[in-house]
Amino acid sequence: MALSLRDADATDALGAALARTRPQRAVVHLSGDLGAGKSTLARALLRVLGVQGAIRSPTYTLVERYPLASGGEAWHLDLYRIGDVGELEFLGLDGDEATLWLIEWPDRGRGGLPPADLRVELAVEGAGRSARLIPESETGRGWVQALAATRELAADS
Repeated sequence: MALSLRDADATDALGAALARTRPQRAVVHLSGDLGAGKSTLARALLRVLGVQGAIRSPTYTLVERYPLASGGEAWHLDLYRIGDVGELEFLGLDGDEATLWLIEWPDRGRGGLPPADLRVELAVEGAGRSARLIPESETGRGWVQALAATRELAADS
């Protein structure tokens, strides 16, 4: 699914729609250059899932954990600053508490992360952004189908 996101509000709307249609457990890999909207999308998604208070970017902490209103935790990771996949070992990511993983810069953790159910590729396009949602599992395919069925977002293709 390809989407045109004309502004930050459109990115927020995508995050909200993803939250409303999300499966019980999912891993999302968020890719794109600096400033493409990865953290904006994650914040909007988490807010709709009931996260209260500040939703911090994990740029320096590498991982932020948020309890979800529906139970379980969302883990938001930003792996931009890791130098080696072995560094993931020190983040304590072994638990089953995470029902939602939002992973920015997932390529830097390749081999040490759970596989994506959904890849979201964001790119800057003029004053706006574009998003490609690519399902990587049966869970991801169902998620994209549920999202498409909501008709909340206008897909380019």
